[in-house]
Amino acid sequence: MIGSYVAVGDSFTEGVGDPGPDGAFVGWADRFAVLLADRRPEGDFTYTNLAVRGKLLDQIVADQLPRALELAPDMVSFCAGGNDIIRPGTDPDEVAERFERAIATLTAAVGTVMVTTGFDTRGVPLLKHLRGRIATYNGHVRAVADRYGCPVLDLWSLKTVQDRRAWDGDRLHLSPEGHTRVALRAGQVLGLETPADPDQPWPALPPRGTLEIRRDDVHWAREYLVPWIGRRLRGESSGDQVRAKGALSPGDIRTRIAAVA
Repeated sequence: MIGSYVAVGDSFTEGVGDPGPDGAFVGWADRFAVLLADRRPEGDFTYTNLAVRGKLLDQIVADQLPRALELAPDMVSFCAGGNDIIRPGTDPDEVAERFERAIATLTAAVGTVMVTTGFDTRGVPLLKHLRGRIATYNGHVRAVADRYGCPVLDLWSLKTVQDRRAWDGDRLHLSPEGHTRVALRAGQVLGLETPADPDQPWPALPPRGTLEIRRDDVHWAREYLVPWIGRRLRGESSGDQVRAKGALSPGDIRTRIAAVA
């Protein structure tokens, strides 16, 4: 019975793409925290989300790990290295070595450390050419998890998030439904009874014509791709002015989810 949980990571764990009623993001980790809290007496669960969008592995280790260790939770989810892997010239083997050092530090102090693999990006225009590099990194993550006894939230095998409805308009972050399915899969990883099946098929969609697809691609490039490239050229990060959400009440998370459901 996990009584305290700390989420560590980047935009994926912060919840980008899953806005609450106030515009602040919810995300899979917050939703997963509610699943954990539902198995505890009321008020007998604490949750803190330290994740910040755009952060690289070393930044996460330097900024978030000390705080996570200070909180001494029963469980930590650690998702890091994805922003490193998508950078040109990055060696996934070298990133994995730094990842393992972080896991060694966490597992020496925390009872349960859940790690995540990267998504299969074959359907993501901006990232599909990195599929081989991501698969290599995933192999390292799984090997590290085996060595340190970490449960693995395997996002590569979660086929239902390959549907375009699982993704936000920027095509880089999950939609609310995508985040929900990841939270459900995280519950399954820990052997929890979940309220729904993350592998449940999506309703059929009518076919889209070539003109509609092209119009969507042009809109995406103008609204998301060009600004993303601009930030890379300027050496800026989307998380430069963002602060972590910090401690959150499961009751407040439930209220925010219900408000946009």
